[in-house]
Amino acid sequence: MKFVHLSDLHLGKRVNEFSMLEDQEFILIKIMNIIDEQKPDAVIIAGDVYDKSVPSAEAVELFDHFLVHLAKRDLKVFVISGNHDSAERIAFGGRLMDKSGIYMSPVYAGYIEPITLTDEFGDVNVYMLPFIKPANARRFFPDTEITSYTDAVKLTVDAMNVDTSKRNLLVTHQFVTGADRTESEDVSVGGTDNVDASVFTDFDYVALGHIHRAQKCGGGEHIRYSGTPLKYSFSEANDKKTVTVVEMNAKGDISLDFIPLIPKRDMVEIKGTYEELTLKSFWENTSYNEDYMHITLTDEEDIPDVLTKLRVIYKNIMKLDYDNKRTRTMNEINGAENVKEKSPSQHFAEFYELQNGQPLSDEQTAFVNDIIEQIWEGK
Repeated sequence: MKFVHLSDLHLGKRVNEFSMLEDQEFILIKIMNIIDEQKPDAVIIAGDVYDKSVPSAEAVELFDHFLVHLAKRDLKVFVISGNHDSAERIAFGGRLMDKSGIYMSPVYAGYIEPITLTDEFGDVNVYMLPFIKPANARRFFPDTEITSYTDAVKLTVDAMNVDTSKRNLLVTHQFVTGADRTESEDVSVGGTDNVDASVFTDFDYVALGHIHRAQKCGGGEHIRYSGTPLKYSFSEANDKKTVTVVEMNAKGDISLDFIPLIPKRDMVEIKGTYEELTLKSFWENTSYNEDYMHITLTDEEDIPDVLTKLRVIYKNIMKLDYDNKRTRTMNEINGAENVKEKSPSQHFAEFYELQNGQPLSDEQTAFVNDIIEQIWEGK
């Protein structure tokens, strides 16, 4: 049996005030093309369908369009809610959609009934566990002490009474201890949302959502994050986004494939002086004029109206930084010492060097001295 594992679509997301809807629509078409090529039996969406618990009308319409196209292909589709979703909104209409082979995770109610699929090797039980917190589990297990996310998830898994003689697949949305995070995820202080991978030992494959970088967890290939289909931060600039294809044959026989996803616009980081980055020879044979850009200028002096000038070439600049002596110097500016023994020009020179990481030039010193003399004469 073949599954396509997706997660963290974050439909409706804005990155640095740029709407990603057009890019998301483009990548969903690419995913649909991959589904048509791979011909899976089922598609998994492991949470964070939307970027907000109350998504925009455009985001809902886009997901509806995607689901309709999946349903036309006679596929089973498993969708759970993530920490960005409203569990109630994802669950809405789920019992009606079951008849179309679209399974939307209900709000967690203390138990989970698997959906059973069958192929030539027997049954595959699919368990759908939406994002839960310890508080969600305490409601249904009042006699058990639950102090951590691991406790909560372990209890919910134990309550499933998984038949380990059969093939079992879990779809869930949690942070598994040791996973490599990016800047675009919600992070709990001190890693309090960690779930130990040992709670998933009864499953032949665990389709994870929540972490945006595709990776395996817990020392085995069968516990995996598919990652986001798009890059949502520049910490992912060097990542390669993929669709994860899982093939389950006889029990214990699982193979994985990773199909590359090419976005409409990439996220790119470049660095250099203003003059270097605006040379036609630097950018003319690239897609930088369309990509989402993080530009770091190394000029020692700020360039006037630089963002407007750079956007003539790089129209989708998301982030602009300077890296020079001034920005690399992290001196704390405190009150000056020996105030009475120093001249005004000496005070200004010290302040300038602390602020900019370099001393005044001879020309700047002469200019400052001239200004100070004019002020003193006016006084």
